[in-house]
Order: sequence, then structure tokens, then C-alpha cells
Amino acid sequence: MLVEINFDGIVGPSHNYAGLSPGNLAATKNAGQTAHPRAAALQGIAKMRANIALGLTQGILLPHPRPDHAWLGTLHTDYASAASHLQARALSASAMWAANAATVSPAPDTVDGRCHLTVANLVTMPHRSHEWPATLAQLRLAFSDPAFVVHAPVPAPFGDEGAANHMRLAASHDATGIEVFVYGVSGGPFPARQHLDASEAIARGHRLSPDRTLFVQQSDAAIAAGAFHNDVVAVANERTLFAHELAFADRDGFYARLRAAMPEVEIVEVPADRVSLADAIQSYLFNAQLVTAAGGVQTLVVPGETRDNPRVWAWLQEHLAGNGPIRAVEVVDVRESMANGGGPACLRLRVVADPATVDPRFIVDAAALDGVAGIIDTYWPKAIAFDAIGDPALVAQVEVARRALLEHLKIVELIYS
Repeated sequence: MLVEINFDGIVGPSHNYAGLSPGNLAATKNAGQTAHPRAAALQGIAKMRANIALGLTQGILLPHPRPDHAWLGTLHTDYASAASHLQARALSASAMWAANAATVSPAPDTVDGRCHLTVANLVTMPHRSHEWPATLAQLRLAFSDPAFVVHAPVPAPFGDEGAANHMRLAASHDATGIEVFVYGVSGGPFPARQHLDASEAIARGHRLSPDRTLFVQQSDAAIAAGAFHNDVVAVANERTLFAHELAFADRDGFYARLRAAMPEVEIVEVPADRVSLADAIQSYLFNAQLVTAAGGVQTLVVPGETRDNPRVWAWLQEHLAGNGPIRAVEVVDVRESMANGGGPACLRLRVVADPATVDPRFIVDAAALDGVAGIIDTYWPKAIAFDAIGDPALVAQVEVARRALLEHLKIVELIYS
């Protein structure tokens, strides 16, 4: 039975605020602040528990080995000798944002009837460009069943940032869908991270039907305002597209093509004169998990920052009071992730599949999360100050913490990768 599984990235023990991501306004604003990896990881666990309470199937993705000694080796240095900016890039916990792990096309959409995943190359940002080998190893372990095909990343220089720039609409998760690839061209002072060439290559590799695949340009205004990924200004679930009025370069043309391919689509657009791009990005209204909860209720899982913004919250309450497709809102606390520029949607990768075909070590229930939380409580650093990034004692603690988690989960294949 095909269902949507939300694979959340466990926030790694090296979570810190080094401000490595130009264009991500929260990350650069909070650069140099003290981060709290233990609290961040436990907030993520609490979000997963909330997903399970909604009746969703929940999976996990694991922290990468940090520091990335292999990457530093390719630069002919080691952690103790590396320049401070290289130390920060090698220690980054940004793989926690699982929406950037891969692009996923479920079996109903593909010619060969298999679920395809292409690992994102993340080449635009140096601190993320070395994530893909560990991501590839992890996905090939979790999705080793013949029901899946896991592809290596699109080669440089064609930037690909994974599911954060990809949406899927379908009558139901197990039905044939429309896949929407959103790419950027220009973002003023900030880089456009998703290349059209990369999106087209992924669609070809996933063996998607051209008449059910759309390529849509993100608006320059959205990127320049700080929407570094499409999922900061738009999200989709089943028949519903939820988007800001200024999300797309050719909004009317996109909507027309989408309606032609899927007449039953329901487009919920938030007007710019009610919620500005600045408010949308500050509140992460769209970087929410739009999910189908138990009983078929479309539910928007938003960060606390959405509720804290009076203009955004007022619009959302008006929508809930009407007859729109989004019928409920759940608020979660992911403030540590938000301070680094990642909301609820960033933390998860959606995979439509039969859970029985997934390595069971990557599927969790409440009891399994209890065990993971215990490891986090015991081993994760309580705080990481910016000036501690080069501290050998911190490095040792981070490495011991990750190993303890993998040993607890009995995923020995990844301990030394």
C-alpha cells in the first residue's frame, strides 16, 4: 500500500550558527549566536511525534559525519590546520534539512513503475556541496528494495537543491500525479540555486511523462526577498497548491498549465496586499508541512513564528473559517532550526511508498523516538558558541554523539561513512 512517508532529518550534534548561507536571511541574521543542538534535536523529535499523532507515517534521516574529514582531505588540509571558514563548512549540520536531500518521484508517476530519488548536489553553497556522498550512502541503504531507484546527483555546475524546489499534485498520494519543478534564473543580490538544466535532467532520469511534468520559474522578486527555495513561498499536497501571489515569474501561465493538466486542482493563493513577501518569509507560512491527516483533513503544520506574526495569522484564520481546502493548522516549535533558516518543510523529505519496502531502521513510532530522544539527551552538546567551532573537545563530542545514535539504531553501515 502506497502512503506518504515524511522522513525528518534528525538535527545533528554539530548544529551551530555560522551564517554560511547567503540569501537565507535568518541564517545570516543569527550568524555568531550560540546554538543549542540538544534543544534543536528534541524540537525535531517533538515535531515527528506531532506528525504521528496526526496519523502520518514517520521516517528519519540521520546526521552526517561531522566534521567532514574526507572533504577537508580533498582540500589538502585537516580540521586542526584548516582556516576557520573551512572548519565551519566542514562542521555544518545543514543535512538536517532533509527537503534538500533529494528529489522524489513516486512509482505512479514513472514509466517503469518504480520510485525514483535523485540526490541533490547542492553545489551553490560550499558548506552543503559536500553533503551528497553521505546522503547517497544513506538513501541507498534506506531504499535498497527493488521498488526504488536511487540516482547519483546531477553533475556540477547545474545546481540542484532537491525537493525544496519540487512539488507534486495528485488526486491522492497513490494516484498518478503532476510533478512541478521550480527553478530560478536571477535573484538580485542572492544566487538562484535551482537550475533548469538540473530539473530537466532529473525529470528525464525519473522517466516522467512530459505531459504531466511542468517546469516553472520562481520569481526574481521572491528570491531577492529571501525565498532561497521555492518551499519558502509555495507548498502542495494532493489536489491543493498553496502559494504566495508573487511566488512565480509567470503566475497566470503556470496556473493555466496546471489547470489544463489537472482540472480538479485547488489553488489557494495568498494576496501580496494581505501578506507581504517579507512577512511570508519571516513567518515561514509556506515552509509548512501541508499534509493529509487521519480522516482526510488537510492540515498545515506551521512553526510558532507563523502564529506570532499578526498579519499572517489573521489571514490564515480567515481561510480556516471559510470553505477552502486547508481545514486545520498545527503549530510546532522548531525555533532552533528556524533561527538557521529552516522550518517544518525544510526538515522533512516526502516519499510516497509502501513502508514495507523501506529499511525498517528508518521508520519510527513513538517508542522508537523515545530511544532516539534518550541518546540526544545523553550525548548532544547543550550549546555551541560560535568561537567553539574549532575546539577539539567539541569535535570529539560531536563524533561520539553521532556514533552513539547509529549504534543505538543498529545502522552500523554508516558509522564509518
